[in-house]
Amino acid sequence: MDIAPIILVILIASGIVTYKGLQDYSFFAKYNFDLDRIRKGEVYRMITAGFLHVDWMHFAFNMFTLYMFSGIVVAISGSFYFVLIYLLSIIIGNILTYQLYFKQRQYYAVGASGGVTGVVYASILLYPDLKLYLFFIPIGIKGYIFALGYLLYSLYGMKKKSDNIGHAAHFGGAIGGLVLTLIRYPELLQQQLFLIGLLLIPIVLLLILAKTNKI
Repeated sequence: MDIAPIILVILIASGIVTYKGLQDYSFFAKYNFDLDRIRKGEVYRMITAGFLHVDWMHFAFNMFTLYMFSGIVVAISGSFYFVLIYLLSIIIGNILTYQLYFKQRQYYAVGASGGVTGVVYASILLYPDLKLYLFFIPIGIKGYIFALGYLLYSLYGMKKKSDNIGHAAHFGGAIGGLVLTLIRYPELLQQQLFLIGLLLIPIVLLLILAKTNKI
């Protein structure tokens, strides 16, 4: 699959920032999602944390997922709207993280997962028949099944609390991708109502678990 220039720019920028963060801890500490520092006014971390990763495996998974789904959004909605979804989903994901962990002043996390999940949700809404062919699975996987599994795994990661990955941001990113796509294409509310309901399942589960203090 050909890669659009804007996608390549994001992949390269994320790689450079991740490399710098892994080589220089002071850089990592200055730009990660540090809840206490954000509370003190360093709101730029809401976006910069989306370009850092805890290791190269984390980076590779996020960027591979972005690559697999982003082409659809760029092809249908254009580069500008793709960037809008990606960056706003990072921010919305981190805002949700801030709200969920507001009382945990030592909480910090990194990762592009909010933006990636926003793009995943947008691409599934725009192309419901999307199938993924992963090298370790010989049959096509429906995009929405991948998305549901991705967020259910994120719930597990939030409960486990052991990897400093911003799993909560995945859900904010999903909300961002969903809402921004529906704003651009409101007709999808009628055309894809069942699919939207499916994609909302893990988000509703998160809200229930958060309300009952089980995450």
